[in-house]
Amino acid sequence: MSAMAEFGCVICKKLYGVTSPAEIHHIEGKTKPDAHLLTIPLCYAHHRAGEDNEKFTSRHPSKSRFIARYGTEYDLREYIADKINWTE
Repeated sequence: MSAMAEFGCVICKKLYGVTSPAEIHHIEGKTKPDAHLLTIPLCYAHHRAGEDNEKFTSRHPSKSRFIARYGTEYDLREYIADKINWTE
């Protein structure tokens, strides 16, 4: 998770080529076994700002609009895992 956080927000990096401070988003929640392996780094705006506008869509609470705009969380995870050469 630290390598993902250091990489910055996966959406900001992928779409805009910028590094922004990231929070760790747990794709399937925090309590399932190995939940910490299913994560992606998102900045505050893309993670939990609670907005859906022309600039960005937050994952919380707009999961379906987030996916429509940026792709699935698993696709984003695959992108970031490739960029940081991470394997399970």
